[in-house]
Amino acid sequence: MSVPAHIEARTAEGYAGDITPQQAWDLLAADPGATLVDVRTEGEWQAIGVPDTTALGSQPVFSEWVRAGGRPNTRFLEELRAAGVTAGPVVFLCRSGQRSIGAARLATAAGLGPSYNVLEGFEGAPGVDGVRDQQGWKVAGLPWTEAGE
Repeated sequence: MSVPAHIEARTAEGYAGDITPQQAWDLLAADPGATLVDVRTEGEWQAIGVPDTTALGSQPVFSEWVRAGGRPNTRFLEELRAAGVTAGPVVFLCRSGQRSIGAARLATAAGLGPSYNVLEGFEGAPGVDGVRDQQGWKVAGLPWTEAGE
């Protein structure tokens, strides 16, 4: 299935583009072959929560882009393929929309895609007050669950 016409990705180098959290949800809803990949760390999933796509009949794939201690996940592509991510669209999500850019580029280079980055990530960059949760998936009102739910 192709990307719905109303989803216009912001131009990006090395991957299909940047989309808002709402556009990501719309893409996942419109294309049953689309996959959401959360590339945050396990600690972030546990402490902050995770996107909930059960209403769409799917579950996100969880694969750390960077391991605890800042070490790159050298098995990232292998983990994606093991989880069944072999075609696209693939939508990458991190905490603020930065790490997921690298994931989208690597996936594109490996032939997975089209690959998109979710702008603002799950909870956005810290505001001037140092607090997150001013933008991103959670603030957009998209479904998510807290750790342990």
